[in-house]
Amino acid sequence: MNKIKFGWSEVNIVPENKKVTLVGQFYERVSDEVETPIAVTALAVDNGEDHAIMVACDLVSTSKNLLDAVRESLPTDCGFDKNKIMISAIHTHTSMGYEARSDSAAKFGKTVDVLKDFMSKDAKYVTTANEDDPDVLKGQEAKEFLVKSIKKAVLNAWENRKEGFYSFGFGRAAIGMCRRVCYDDGSAKMWGNVSQANFTELENCNDSGIELMFTYDKDKKLTGVVANVACPAQVLEHQEFISSDYMGKVRQLIQKQYGCEVGFLGLISPAGDMCPRDLVRWVGSPVCKKDPNIPSDETIERRADPCMYEVEGCNKVAKRIVNEINWALEDVKEYHDDAIFVHKTITFDMPLRRATISEYNNAMKEITSYFEKHSGDINYEDNAKLQIYSSTVARFKLQQSVDVYPIEMHVMRLGDVAFATNPYELFLNYGNQIRARSLAKQTFLTQLCCGSYGYLPTEKAEKGGHYSAFIGGTNSGHVGGEMLVRKTLYEINKLFND
Repeated sequence: MNKIKFGWSEVNIVPENKKVTLVGQFYERVSDEVETPIAVTALAVDNGEDHAIMVACDLVSTSKNLLDAVRESLPTDCGFDKNKIMISAIHTHTSMGYEARSDSAAKFGKTVDVLKDFMSKDAKYVTTANEDDPDVLKGQEAKEFLVKSIKKAVLNAWENRKEGFYSFGFGRAAIGMCRRVCYDDGSAKMWGNVSQANFTELENCNDSGIELMFTYDKDKKLTGVVANVACPAQVLEHQEFISSDYMGKVRQLIQKQYGCEVGFLGLISPAGDMCPRDLVRWVGSPVCKKDPNIPSDETIERRADPCMYEVEGCNKVAKRIVNEINWALEDVKEYHDDAIFVHKTITFDMPLRRATISEYNNAMKEITSYFEKHSGDINYEDNAKLQIYSSTVARFKLQQSVDVYPIEMHVMRLGDVAFATNPYELFLNYGNQIRARSLAKQTFLTQLCCGSYGYLPTEKAEKGGHYSAFIGGTNSGHVGGEMLVRKTLYEINKLFND
Protein backbone atom coordinates (compact mmCIF):
# COMPACT_ATOMS: atom_id res chain seq x y z
CA MET A 1 0.00 0.00 0.00
CA ASN A 2 1.15 3.56 -0.77
CA LYS A 3 1.86 6.17 1.86
CA ILE A 4 -1.13 8.43 2.41
CA LYS A 5 -1.01 12.18 1.92
CA PHE A 6 -3.13 14.91 3.50
CA GLY A 7 -3.56 18.52 2.44
CA TRP A 8 -5.43 21.21 4.34
CA SER A 9 -6.71 24.64 3.32
CA GLU A 10 -8.90 27.30 4.90
CA VAL A 11 -10.34 30.29 3.03
CA ASN A 12 -12.13 33.13 4.77
CA ILE A 13 -15.50 33.95 3.14
CA VAL A 14 -16.38 37.12 5.02
CA PRO A 15 -16.87 39.65 2.18
CA GLU A 16 -14.76 42.79 2.39
CA ASN A 17 -16.84 45.94 2.91
CA LYS A 18 -20.09 44.07 2.22
CA LYS A 19 -23.05 42.95 4.24
CA VAL A 20 -24.80 39.67 3.40
CA THR A 21 -28.35 38.38 3.40
CA LEU A 22 -28.65 35.96 6.32
CA VAL A 23 -30.69 32.87 5.47
CA GLY A 24 -32.35 29.98 7.25
CA GLN A 25 -35.45 31.58 8.80
CA PHE A 26 -38.94 32.52 7.60
CA TYR A 27 -38.05 36.19 7.70
CA GLU A 28 -35.40 38.33 6.01
CA ARG A 29 -32.24 39.49 7.74
CA VAL A 30 -29.19 41.49 6.66
CA SER A 31 -25.93 41.21 8.61
CA ASP A 32 -24.88 44.13 10.79
CA GLU A 33 -21.48 42.84 12.00
CA VAL A 34 -19.21 39.77 12.16
CA GLU A 35 -19.43 37.77 15.38
CA THR A 36 -17.26 34.80 14.30
CA PRO A 37 -15.70 34.66 10.81
CA ILE A 38 -17.16 32.26 8.24
CA ALA A 39 -14.84 30.10 6.16
CA VAL A 40 -14.46 27.24 3.70
CA THR A 41 -12.24 24.37 4.86
CA ALA A 42 -10.92 21.66 2.55
CA LEU A 43 -9.13 18.40 3.30
CA ALA A 44 -7.47 16.46 0.46
CA VAL A 45 -6.76 12.76 1.01
CA ASP A 46 -4.63 10.86 -1.51
CA ASN A 47 -2.74 7.55 -1.54
CA GLY A 48 -1.86 7.46 -5.23
CA GLU A 49 -4.57 4.91 -5.98
CA ASP A 50 -7.61 6.93 -4.98
CA HIS A 51 -8.35 10.33 -3.54
CA ALA A 52 -11.00 12.62 -2.08
CA ILE A 53 -11.41 16.31 -1.30
CA MET A 54 -13.82 16.99 1.55
CA VAL A 55 -15.03 20.58 1.84
CA ALA A 56 -17.03 22.02 4.73
CA CYS A 57 -18.63 25.45 4.27
CA ASP A 58 -19.91 27.78 6.94
CA LEU A 59 -23.23 28.09 5.10
CA VAL A 60 -26.83 27.00 5.67
CA SER A 61 -26.65 24.73 2.60
CA THR A 62 -24.54 23.84 -0.42
CA SER A 63 -26.58 23.08 -3.51
CA LYS A 64 -25.81 20.74 -6.39
CA ASN A 65 -25.90 23.88 -8.49
CA LEU A 66 -23.04 25.33 -6.43
CA LEU A 67 -21.12 22.05 -6.54
CA ASP A 68 -21.41 21.86 -10.33
CA ALA A 69 -20.28 25.48 -10.67
CA VAL A 70 -17.18 24.78 -8.56
CA ARG A 71 -16.32 21.71 -10.63
CA GLU A 72 -16.79 23.63 -13.88
CA SER A 73 -14.53 26.44 -12.63
CA LEU A 74 -11.58 24.11 -12.02
CA PRO A 75 -8.94 23.73 -14.74
CA THR A 76 -9.03 20.58 -16.85
CA ASP A 77 -5.54 19.60 -15.72
CA CYS A 78 -6.15 20.14 -12.00
CA GLY A 79 -4.59 16.74 -11.21
CA PHE A 80 -7.60 15.14 -9.55
CA ASP A 81 -11.03 13.81 -10.44
CA LYS A 82 -13.50 16.68 -10.00
CA ASN A 83 -16.21 14.15 -9.14
CA LYS A 84 -14.21 13.27 -6.02
CA ILE A 85 -15.01 16.68 -4.49
CA MET A 86 -17.61 16.68 -1.71
CA ILE A 87 -19.01 20.02 -0.52
CA SER A 88 -21.09 20.13 2.67
CA ALA A 89 -22.59 22.80 4.93
CA ILE A 90 -22.57 23.13 8.71
CA HIS A 91 -26.09 24.62 8.43
CA THR A 92 -25.40 27.88 10.20
CA HIS A 93 -28.32 30.31 9.91
CA THR A 94 -25.99 33.31 10.26
CA SER A 95 -24.23 33.11 6.92
CA MET A 96 -24.82 34.35 3.40
CA GLY A 97 -27.49 33.45 0.91
CA TYR A 98 -26.64 33.01 -2.76
CA GLU A 99 -28.30 32.26 -6.08
CA ALA A 100 -29.82 28.74 -6.30
CA ARG A 101 -28.74 27.75 -2.79
CA SER A 102 -31.62 25.26 -2.48
CA ASP A 103 -32.02 22.43 -4.96
CA SER A 104 -35.60 22.08 -3.71
CA ALA A 105 -36.56 25.62 -4.78
CA ALA A 106 -34.61 25.39 -8.02
CA LYS A 107 -36.11 22.09 -9.11
CA PHE A 108 -39.49 22.07 -7.42
CA GLY A 109 -40.59 25.70 -7.26
CA LYS A 110 -40.89 28.41 -4.60
CA THR A 111 -43.95 28.53 -2.36
CA VAL A 112 -44.20 32.33 -2.66
CA ASP A 113 -44.75 31.86 -6.40
CA VAL A 114 -47.81 29.71 -5.63
CA LEU A 115 -49.28 32.47 -3.46
CA LYS A 116 -48.94 35.03 -6.24
CA ASP A 117 -51.76 33.26 -8.10
CA PHE A 118 -54.11 34.02 -5.18
CA MET A 119 -53.04 37.59 -4.42
CA SER A 120 -54.91 40.62 -5.69
CA LYS A 121 -53.53 42.15 -8.88
CA ASP A 122 -51.78 45.11 -7.26
CA ALA A 123 -50.50 43.20 -4.19
CA LYS A 124 -46.87 42.16 -3.78
CA TYR A 125 -44.53 40.31 -1.43
CA VAL A 126 -42.85 42.82 0.88
CA THR A 127 -39.49 42.07 2.47
CA THR A 128 -38.70 43.30 5.96
CA ALA A 129 -34.96 43.87 5.45
CA ASN A 130 -33.11 46.20 3.12
CA GLU A 131 -31.90 43.48 0.75
CA ASP A 132 -31.72 45.92 -2.19
CA ASP A 133 -28.90 47.86 -0.54
CA PRO A 134 -25.94 47.86 -3.01
CA ASP A 135 -23.66 47.13 -0.06
CA VAL A 136 -25.32 43.71 0.40
CA LEU A 137 -23.66 40.72 -1.29
CA LYS A 138 -26.42 38.46 -2.60
CA GLY A 139 -27.75 36.43 -5.50
CA GLN A 140 -25.47 35.65 -8.43
CA GLU A 141 -22.70 37.89 -7.12
CA ALA A 142 -22.64 35.93 -3.83
CA LYS A 143 -22.61 32.64 -5.71
CA GLU A 144 -19.64 33.73 -7.83
CA PHE A 145 -17.82 34.83 -4.68
CA LEU A 146 -18.40 31.42 -3.09
CA VAL A 147 -17.38 29.50 -6.20
CA LYS A 148 -14.11 31.42 -6.31
CA SER A 149 -13.48 30.82 -2.59
CA ILE A 150 -14.29 27.11 -2.67
CA LYS A 151 -12.19 26.64 -5.81
CA LYS A 152 -9.26 28.28 -4.03
CA ALA A 153 -9.68 26.04 -0.97
CA VAL A 154 -9.88 22.90 -3.12
CA LEU A 155 -6.80 23.72 -5.20
CA ASN A 156 -4.78 24.77 -2.15
CA ALA A 157 -5.67 21.61 -0.24
CA TRP A 158 -4.60 19.47 -3.19
CA GLU A 159 -1.38 21.44 -3.61
CA ASN A 160 -0.64 21.16 0.14
CA ARG A 161 -0.70 17.33 0.18
CA LYS A 162 2.14 15.82 2.17
CA GLU A 163 2.86 12.37 3.55
CA GLY A 164 1.85 11.99 7.16
CA PHE A 165 -0.04 9.95 9.70
CA TYR A 166 -3.64 9.73 10.77
CA SER A 167 -5.59 8.31 13.68
CA PHE A 168 -9.21 8.02 14.72
CA GLY A 169 -10.92 8.83 18.00
CA PHE A 170 -14.30 9.08 19.64
CA GLY A 171 -15.90 11.62 21.93
CA ARG A 172 -19.24 12.08 23.65
CA ALA A 173 -21.03 15.33 24.43
CA ALA A 174 -24.72 16.21 24.63
CA ILE A 175 -24.89 18.78 21.81
CA GLY A 176 -27.94 17.86 19.71
CA MET A 177 -31.39 17.24 21.18
CA CYS A 178 -34.71 16.46 19.54
CA ARG A 179 -36.71 19.51 18.50
CA ARG A 180 -40.02 17.78 17.70
CA VAL A 181 -42.62 17.58 20.49
CA CYS A 182 -45.34 14.89 20.56
CA TYR A 183 -48.85 15.24 22.00
CA ASP A 184 -51.49 12.78 23.19
CA ASP A 185 -53.60 13.14 20.02
CA GLY A 186 -50.77 11.76 17.85
CA SER A 187 -49.72 15.14 16.50
CA ALA A 188 -46.24 16.63 16.71
CA LYS A 189 -44.72 20.10 16.36
CA MET A 190 -41.23 21.36 15.79
CA TRP A 191 -40.45 23.67 18.72
CA GLY A 192 -43.72 22.53 20.32
CA ASN A 193 -44.74 23.79 23.74
CA VAL A 194 -43.83 21.13 26.34
CA SER A 195 -45.57 22.97 29.20
CA GLN A 196 -49.00 21.86 27.94
CA ALA A 197 -50.73 19.01 29.77
CA ASN A 198 -51.10 16.98 26.57
CA PHE A 199 -47.33 16.85 25.94
CA THR A 200 -46.24 13.21 25.95
CA GLU A 201 -42.66 12.94 24.71
CA LEU A 202 -39.97 14.20 22.43
CA GLU A 203 -40.33 12.38 19.14
CA ASN A 204 -36.79 11.02 18.99
CA CYS A 205 -33.68 10.34 21.04
CA ASN A 206 -30.37 12.12 20.43
CA ASP A 207 -26.85 11.01 19.50
CA SER A 208 -24.12 12.34 21.78
CA GLY A 209 -21.34 10.49 19.94
CA ILE A 210 -18.64 12.49 18.13
CA GLU A 211 -16.66 10.69 15.43
CA LEU A 212 -13.11 12.08 15.29
CA MET A 213 -10.20 11.86 12.87
CA PHE A 214 -6.77 13.42 13.34
CA THR A 215 -4.05 14.08 10.76
CA TYR A 216 -0.34 14.59 11.49
CA ASP A 217 2.85 15.43 9.64
CA LYS A 218 5.78 12.98 9.36
CA ASP A 219 6.96 14.07 12.83
CA LYS A 220 3.52 13.25 14.27
CA LYS A 221 2.69 16.89 14.88
CA LEU A 222 -1.06 17.55 14.63
CA THR A 223 -2.07 19.12 11.29
CA GLY A 224 -5.84 18.76 11.38
CA VAL A 225 -9.01 17.59 13.13
CA VAL A 226 -12.22 16.19 11.62
CA ALA A 227 -15.27 16.20 13.93
CA ASN A 228 -18.61 14.61 13.00
CA VAL A 229 -21.40 15.93 15.27
CA ALA A 230 -25.13 15.08 15.15
CA CYS A 231 -26.38 18.64 15.52
CA PRO A 232 -26.69 21.50 13.02
CA ALA A 233 -24.62 24.58 13.83
CA GLN A 234 -27.59 26.82 14.58
CA VAL A 235 -27.33 28.05 18.13
CA LEU A 236 -27.33 31.63 16.87
CA GLU A 237 -29.92 31.04 14.14
CA HIS A 238 -32.02 34.19 14.81
CA GLN A 239 -29.20 36.68 15.25
CA GLU A 240 -28.46 39.44 12.76
CA PHE A 241 -24.70 39.09 12.55
CA ILE A 242 -22.38 36.87 10.53
CA SER A 243 -21.24 33.81 12.47
CA SER A 244 -19.96 30.29 11.86
CA ASP A 245 -21.78 29.33 15.06
CA TYR A 246 -20.37 26.62 17.33
CA MET A 247 -18.29 25.00 14.56
CA GLY A 248 -16.41 28.27 14.01
CA LYS A 249 -15.77 28.58 17.71
CA VAL A 250 -14.44 25.01 17.82
CA ARG A 251 -12.07 25.94 15.00
CA GLN A 252 -10.88 29.01 16.88
CA LEU A 253 -10.25 27.05 20.09
CA ILE A 254 -8.40 24.27 18.27
CA GLN A 255 -6.18 26.73 16.44
CA LYS A 256 -5.51 28.73 19.59
CA GLN A 257 -4.42 25.55 21.38
CA TYR A 258 -2.56 23.67 18.65
CA GLY A 259 -1.53 26.37 16.16
CA CYS A 260 -3.24 28.61 13.62
CA GLU A 261 -2.12 26.34 10.76
CA VAL A 262 -4.09 23.35 12.12
CA GLY A 263 -7.11 22.56 9.94
CA PHE A 264 -10.56 21.87 11.31
CA LEU A 265 -13.26 20.14 9.26
CA GLY A 266 -16.70 20.23 10.90
CA LEU A 267 -19.10 17.65 9.46
CA ILE A 268 -22.75 17.50 10.49
CA SER A 269 -24.10 13.99 10.98
CA PRO A 270 -27.79 13.17 10.22
CA ALA A 271 -29.67 15.59 12.48
CA GLY A 272 -32.71 16.93 10.63
CA ASP A 273 -34.83 16.64 13.76
CA MET A 274 -32.10 17.80 16.17
CA CYS A 275 -31.23 21.21 17.60
CA PRO A 276 -28.67 22.51 20.13
CA ARG A 277 -31.20 23.21 22.87
CA ASP A 278 -33.14 21.31 25.51
CA LEU A 279 -36.89 21.78 24.92
CA VAL A 280 -37.79 20.32 28.32
CA ARG A 281 -35.52 22.69 30.25
CA TRP A 282 -36.51 25.52 27.92
CA VAL A 283 -34.47 28.72 28.10
CA GLY A 284 -35.89 31.16 25.56
CA SER A 285 -34.65 34.46 24.16
CA PRO A 286 -36.29 37.60 22.78
CA VAL A 287 -34.14 37.18 19.66
CA CYS A 288 -36.43 34.44 18.33
CA LYS A 289 -39.67 36.40 18.73
CA LYS A 290 -40.11 36.70 14.95
CA ASP A 291 -40.14 32.94 14.38
CA PRO A 292 -43.80 31.89 14.00
CA ASN A 293 -42.95 28.29 14.97
CA ILE A 294 -41.47 29.06 18.39
CA PRO A 295 -43.83 29.53 21.37
CA SER A 296 -43.76 33.10 22.63
CA ASP A 297 -45.73 32.43 25.81
CA GLU A 298 -44.11 33.34 29.09
CA THR A 299 -42.10 30.35 30.36
CA ILE A 300 -40.88 29.23 33.77
CA GLU A 301 -37.30 30.18 34.55
CA ARG A 302 -35.07 27.09 34.53
CA ARG A 303 -31.70 26.22 36.00
CA ALA A 304 -30.13 24.69 32.93
CA ASP A 305 -27.74 25.43 30.06
CA PRO A 306 -27.14 29.06 29.15
CA CYS A 307 -29.54 30.25 26.49
CA MET A 308 -28.82 28.27 23.33
CA TYR A 309 -29.91 31.20 21.17
CA GLU A 310 -27.12 33.44 22.45
CA VAL A 311 -23.32 33.67 22.19
CA GLU A 312 -22.81 32.36 25.74
CA GLY A 313 -24.60 29.14 24.86
CA CYS A 314 -22.66 28.85 21.60
CA ASN A 315 -19.38 29.13 23.49
CA LYS A 316 -20.50 26.40 25.88
CA VAL A 317 -21.24 24.00 23.01
CA ALA A 318 -17.84 24.64 21.44
CA LYS A 319 -16.01 24.05 24.73
CA ARG A 320 -17.81 20.74 25.23
CA ILE A 321 -16.69 19.54 21.79
CA VAL A 322 -13.11 20.76 22.23
CA ASN A 323 -12.87 19.03 25.61
CA GLU A 324 -13.76 15.76 23.91
CA ILE A 325 -11.24 16.40 21.13
CA ASN A 326 -8.49 17.02 23.69
CA TRP A 327 -9.30 13.86 25.63
CA ALA A 328 -9.46 11.81 22.43
CA LEU A 329 -6.05 13.14 21.36
CA GLU A 330 -4.62 12.04 24.70
CA ASP A 331 -5.96 8.53 24.06
CA VAL A 332 -4.37 8.11 20.61
CA LYS A 333 -2.10 5.06 20.58
CA GLU A 334 -2.05 4.06 16.91
CA TYR A 335 -0.76 6.19 14.05
CA HIS A 336 -1.24 5.00 10.46
CA ASP A 337 0.55 6.14 7.32
CA ASP A 338 -0.98 3.68 4.87
CA ALA A 339 -4.30 1.89 4.52
CA ILE A 340 -6.90 0.68 2.09
CA PHE A 341 -8.47 3.80 0.63
CA VAL A 342 -11.44 3.60 -1.76
CA HIS A 343 -13.80 6.40 -2.78
CA LYS A 344 -17.01 5.94 -4.80
CA THR A 345 -19.14 8.74 -6.26
CA ILE A 346 -22.71 7.49 -6.77
CA THR A 347 -25.78 8.88 -8.50
CA PHE A 348 -28.98 7.46 -7.09
CA ASP A 349 -32.66 8.07 -7.98
CA MET A 350 -34.88 9.03 -5.06
CA PRO A 351 -38.71 8.94 -5.15
CA LEU A 352 -40.63 12.19 -5.02
CA ARG A 353 -42.99 12.37 -2.04
CA ARG A 354 -46.51 12.77 -3.42
CA ALA A 355 -49.50 14.81 -2.29
CA THR A 356 -52.94 13.22 -2.45
CA ILE A 357 -55.89 14.82 -4.22
CA SER A 358 -57.62 15.45 -0.89
CA GLU A 359 -54.47 17.15 0.49
CA TYR A 360 -54.31 19.32 -2.63
CA ASN A 361 -58.00 20.27 -2.45
CA ASN A 362 -57.71 21.11 1.24
CA ALA A 363 -54.62 23.25 0.57
CA MET A 364 -56.40 25.17 -2.19
CA LYS A 365 -59.35 25.75 0.12
CA GLU A 366 -57.15 27.06 2.96
CA ILE A 367 -55.20 29.45 0.72
CA THR A 368 -58.37 30.75 -0.95
CA SER A 369 -59.99 31.31 2.44
CA TYR A 370 -56.93 33.18 3.70
CA PHE A 371 -56.85 35.60 0.78
CA GLU A 372 -60.58 36.23 1.00
CA LYS A 373 -59.76 37.92 4.31
CA HIS A 374 -56.40 39.37 3.26
CA SER A 375 -56.32 41.43 0.07
CA GLY A 376 -53.19 43.53 0.54
CA ASP A 377 -49.45 42.93 0.39
CA ILE A 378 -48.02 39.87 2.12
CA ASN A 379 -44.76 39.29 4.02
CA TYR A 380 -42.84 36.52 5.78
CA GLU A 381 -45.62 35.98 8.35
CA ASP A 382 -48.18 35.24 5.65
CA ASN A 383 -45.72 33.01 3.82
CA ALA A 384 -44.97 31.08 7.02
CA LYS A 385 -48.66 30.61 7.86
CA LEU A 386 -49.45 29.34 4.38
CA GLN A 387 -46.31 27.36 3.60
CA ILE A 388 -47.79 23.99 4.48
CA TYR A 389 -50.58 24.64 1.97
CA SER A 390 -48.68 26.46 -0.78
CA SER A 391 -45.99 23.77 -0.82
CA THR A 392 -48.65 21.07 -1.10
CA VAL A 393 -50.10 22.83 -4.15
CA ALA A 394 -46.63 23.15 -5.69
CA ARG A 395 -45.91 19.47 -5.04
CA PHE A 396 -49.21 18.27 -6.51
CA LYS A 397 -48.50 20.18 -9.72
CA LEU A 398 -44.92 18.94 -9.91
CA GLN A 399 -45.77 15.26 -9.42
CA GLN A 400 -47.82 15.27 -12.60
CA SER A 401 -44.52 15.24 -14.52
CA VAL A 402 -41.83 14.18 -12.01
CA ASP A 403 -41.68 10.86 -10.20
CA VAL A 404 -38.00 10.52 -9.21
CA TYR A 405 -35.00 12.82 -9.05
CA PRO A 406 -31.24 12.05 -8.92
CA ILE A 407 -29.01 12.74 -5.93
CA GLU A 408 -25.26 12.48 -5.53
CA MET A 409 -23.79 10.53 -2.64
CA HIS A 410 -20.26 9.51 -1.71
CA VAL A 411 -19.00 6.43 0.11
CA MET A 412 -15.40 5.94 1.24
CA ARG A 413 -13.31 3.44 3.11
CA LEU A 414 -10.13 4.51 4.90
CA GLY A 415 -8.66 1.53 6.72
CA ASP A 416 -11.36 0.16 9.01
CA VAL A 417 -13.44 3.37 8.87
CA ALA A 418 -16.28 4.36 6.50
CA PHE A 419 -17.48 7.77 5.32
CA ALA A 420 -20.85 8.37 3.61
CA THR A 421 -22.76 11.47 2.55
CA ASN A 422 -26.33 12.50 1.73
CA PRO A 423 -27.90 15.78 0.50
CA TYR A 424 -30.71 16.05 3.09
CA GLU A 425 -31.49 17.33 6.54
CA LEU A 426 -31.69 13.65 7.33
CA PHE A 427 -33.56 12.60 10.47
CA LEU A 428 -31.41 11.04 13.18
CA ASN A 429 -32.89 7.55 13.07
CA TYR A 430 -31.70 6.99 9.52
CA GLY A 431 -28.15 7.78 10.60
CA ASN A 432 -28.51 5.44 13.57
CA GLN A 433 -29.66 2.63 11.28
CA ILE A 434 -26.67 3.12 8.99
CA ARG A 435 -24.13 3.23 11.81
CA ALA A 436 -25.62 0.23 13.60
CA ARG A 437 -25.53 -1.99 10.51
CA SER A 438 -22.28 -0.73 8.97
CA LEU A 439 -19.42 -3.25 8.85
CA ALA A 440 -16.92 -0.46 9.48
CA LYS A 441 -15.29 -0.07 12.88
CA GLN A 442 -16.44 3.57 12.80
CA THR A 443 -18.76 5.40 10.41
CA PHE A 444 -18.65 9.12 9.61
CA LEU A 445 -21.89 10.42 8.08
CA THR A 446 -22.33 13.87 6.54
CA GLN A 447 -25.71 15.42 5.74
CA LEU A 448 -26.42 18.41 3.44
CA CYS A 449 -23.52 17.32 1.25
CA CYS A 450 -23.42 17.70 -2.56
CA GLY A 451 -26.96 19.07 -2.61
CA SER A 452 -29.77 20.54 -0.57
CA TYR A 453 -33.05 18.63 -0.92
CA GLY A 454 -34.86 19.54 2.28
CA TYR A 455 -35.77 17.42 5.28
CA LEU A 456 -36.06 13.65 5.08
CA PRO A 457 -38.37 12.62 7.95
CA THR A 458 -39.32 9.27 9.40
CA GLU A 459 -42.76 7.71 9.02
CA LYS A 460 -43.54 8.61 12.63
CA ALA A 461 -42.72 12.26 11.94
CA GLU A 462 -44.87 12.30 8.80
CA LYS A 463 -47.83 11.07 10.84
CA GLY A 464 -47.15 13.69 13.50
CA GLY A 465 -46.98 16.42 10.88
CA HIS A 466 -45.83 20.05 11.16
CA TYR A 467 -42.70 21.79 9.93
CA SER A 468 -39.83 19.47 8.86
CA ALA A 469 -42.30 16.63 8.19
CA PHE A 470 -45.04 18.09 5.98
CA ILE A 471 -44.94 17.49 2.23
CA GLY A 472 -43.53 20.82 1.14
CA GLY A 473 -40.56 20.75 3.52
CA THR A 474 -39.50 17.42 2.07
CA ASN A 475 -38.76 16.04 -1.37
CA SER A 476 -38.70 12.40 -0.34
CA GLY A 477 -40.63 10.84 2.53
CA HIS A 478 -39.91 7.81 4.68
CA VAL A 479 -40.04 5.46 1.69
CA GLY A 480 -37.12 7.36 0.21
CA GLY A 481 -35.42 7.41 3.60
CA GLU A 482 -35.54 3.64 3.83
CA MET A 483 -34.18 3.37 0.28
CA LEU A 484 -31.32 5.72 1.15
CA VAL A 485 -30.41 3.67 4.22
CA ARG A 486 -30.36 0.43 2.23
CA LYS A 487 -28.32 1.94 -0.60
CA THR A 488 -25.80 3.52 1.77
CA LEU A 489 -25.36 0.28 3.72
CA TYR A 490 -25.00 -1.74 0.54
CA GLU A 491 -22.23 0.54 -0.72
CA ILE A 492 -20.41 0.76 2.62
CA ASN A 493 -20.55 -2.96 3.34
CA LYS A 494 -19.53 -3.83 -0.20
CA LEU A 495 -16.26 -1.94 0.42
CA PHE A 496 -15.60 -4.11 3.46
CA ASN A 497 -16.70 -7.38 1.87
CA ASP A 498 -14.81 -7.05 -1.42
